Amino acid sequence: MVKHVALSALLLSGLVVSAKAQTPLPAAIAAPGETVVLTAHAEGAQVYECKAGTDGKLAWVFREPIATLLVDGKTVGRHYAGPTWEHVDGSAVIAKAAGNAPGASADDIAWLKLEVTSSRGSGVLTGVTTVQRINTKGGKLAGACDSAGTFKSAPYSAEYVFLRKA
Repeated sequence: MVKHVALSALLLSGLVVSAKAQTPLPAAIAAPGETVVLTAHAEGAQVYECKAGTDGKLAWVFREPIATLLVDGKTVGRHYAGPTWEHVDGSAVIAKAAGNAPGASADDIAWLKLEVTSSRGSGVLTGVTTVQRINTKGGKLAGACDSAGTFKSAPYSAEYVFLRKA
């Protein structure tokens, strides 16, 4: 009994600490009045293509994301070009960027607020109106590209928060 009480107290104190440790989202990606439907961890890569810019110089240009969506370490979906998020239950959303904030370091891709432009299927993502990409790690590509049409990927991770209007 004493062990259970001590464990409960320890767990509760951890919840209080983690609640206080959360920082508010930057205003540019906040979604006030919306309710969280799902939060998924993503592990994958940001894919870039070497292309000539308007100045004729070669540079890496973002092409698409490729990531696995995980909840409690289990695969629940995937994220790919569109940008599209597809859940294993068949529901999916496609969105467009509506706001951004810098990542924590120069190597981290931006945090994003994306507005859903279309959806399909019926399941957990049905009714989702906003997707936030937060807590990014990696994903930016550095260095020169030497040959147009070549591809390179930069590993990244992020949390995707799926929301709907309350």
